[in-house]
Amino acid sequence: MDVSTTPLVERIARVLTAQRISANGDGDQESASGAVDAAWKDHLPDALAVLRTLREPDSAMAHAGDPQIWETMVLTALDGAKPANAES
Repeated sequence: MDVSTTPLVERIARVLTAQRISANGDGDQESASGAVDAAWKDHLPDALAVLRTLREPDSAMAHAGDPQIWETMVLTALDGAKPANAES
């Protein structure tokens, strides 16, 4: 299984940004990688909202695996998205 070196919240923000900018999504830019690199941080609040929604697996997901492990993994991703100086 592949494991990404990019934090999950950043990957989500980049996908949301690309979807809005790229001609492959709803945008009009043929080559959007530079624009995505420049703008993905603007979509961090949206990415965090998506990630918070994913904390609870649906019934099919829970049946396929361990819901507690899933929740722990998503909470870890959320915790990793906090700025280093943020208070708990």
